Amino acid sequence: MTAAIDVDAVTVHYGAVLALDQATLRLDKGRICGLVGMNGSGKSTLFKSIMGLVKPDAGTVTIAGDTPAMARRSGAVSYVPQSEDVDWQFPLSVQDVVMMGRYGHMGISRRPRKADRLAVADAMERVELNDYAHRQIGQLSGGQKKRTFVARGIAQEATTLLLDEPFAGVDKRSEATICALLKELAGEGATILVSTHDLQALPELADEAVLLMRRVLLHGTPQDVLRPENLALAFGLDVMSRSGAAL
Repeated sequence: MTAAIDVDAVTVHYGAVLALDQATLRLDKGRICGLVGMNGSGKSTLFKSIMGLVKPDAGTVTIAGDTPAMARRSGAVSYVPQSEDVDWQFPLSVQDVVMMGRYGHMGISRRPRKADRLAVADAMERVELNDYAHRQIGQLSGGQKKRTFVARGIAQEATTLLLDEPFAGVDKRSEATICALLKELAGEGATILVSTHDLQALPELADEAVLLMRRVLLHGTPQDVLRPENLALAFGLDVMSRSGAAL
């Protein structure tokens, strides 16, 4: 069976800095996978490699058998970046951002049709942001911003979603909303890769987890990956038990 995400021995350098070292990862359809690693472990580079935003020095990436470029063009993959990757001063409303997810469904004029407007309204309702449709994106709370980009992926009808630290700086309501929604999307067949430092919540959210330190050190159940002796492989220190860990 063709993997939803297939990363095969991907190596990436930024100049002399080794960001990924023969990283290999295979995810199947309808699964939520948590990506765990310290800052600088290559998590963001892995996301960008899967999206085709970074070209590997070696190795290959496919999304449901297609190249990242083909998956982007078809709208099959959606990326929710870290907050610092976004220009929050740009004069776009929540509705504008979510509508971007429909561009692949529109013609050259990118003029929204009824189906596009309905998809956007449905996506905003699912993330509980209908009341903020016309608010400028930079005026939202951290959790509302993250929910806006999740809504963009829903409107896009993406079957693969990549979320880079979606719970960083968000309120508990937004975290609960995003978690519940990700589970719904996985139940509908979407494949979700999410990086997080909230290790305590990971077993409840994810079906599987990956421990990354430039290469994939371990890929298994969250319970196995989050054992202190395994976390020590990536974090290089004595780690707390899972009940208190939030690295």
